[in-house]
Amino acid sequence: MTRQVEVLPDVAGIVNRALALILERAEAAIAQRGTFSIALSGGSTPKPLYEAIAQQPLPWDKIQVFWGDERYVPPDHPDSNEGMARRAWLDHVPIPAANIHPMDTTPADPTVAADLYEQHLQQVFQLAPGDFPSLDVVLLGIGDDGHTASLFPHTKALTVGDRLITVGNKDDQPRITFTAPLINHARCVIFLVAGANKRPALTQIFAPEGDADTYPARLIQPAGELWWLLDQAASIPVP
Repeated sequence: MTRQVEVLPDVAGIVNRALALILERAEAAIAQRGTFSIALSGGSTPKPLYEAIAQQPLPWDKIQVFWGDERYVPPDHPDSNEGMARRAWLDHVPIPAANIHPMDTTPADPTVAADLYEQHLQQVFQLAPGDFPSLDVVLLGIGDDGHTASLFPHTKALTVGDRLITVGNKDDQPRITFTAPLINHARCVIFLVAGANKRPALTQIFAPEGDADTYPARLIQPAGELWWLLDQAASIPVP
């Protein structure tokens, strides 16, 4: 893993750089393997990125879209990551419905939903039991508390090493989330981070020594590329 940290002037700069990285990796993946897989994040920073992707003349039938985590709400709920991505991007392009892979939040028990998404990934990627897929791109952000996806500080989800999907927990509200090992199998992980409020967490995440239980984004050490795209407000001296 080589960590690349780039500081851009503002969110628009982050969006433009992330778009370029994604388009390059999509072109290469489709040329090499005939398909491109991407896992989306929620939050406000990725929304303009999704709107920008929607404007690209891409081979939509060769693109597979997943989510790295999801709040336990229906897709039409304002907090739904799926709903946001559909409104910003997926509803505006001719991507086949079968290429969109949302997390199902209808089961009463979130552990059932996690199991179902894990089984779905195993089917899509034709995995043997215990194997992990290598998604081409996983998009992530961080919270002020250092969480990423729905891997929150001091929660059980951080210790899950043998699953693709688990249940995250924020203030006793369940989430469905990629596990750290699944993220770390990605060919390329791109963090999008904006705002001065992220500086304290970034200082801890980038520190040579630190506590991943307190700052879970430290767990993300992918075998492939790792990009941190920061705006000027979030930038810190990088060790």
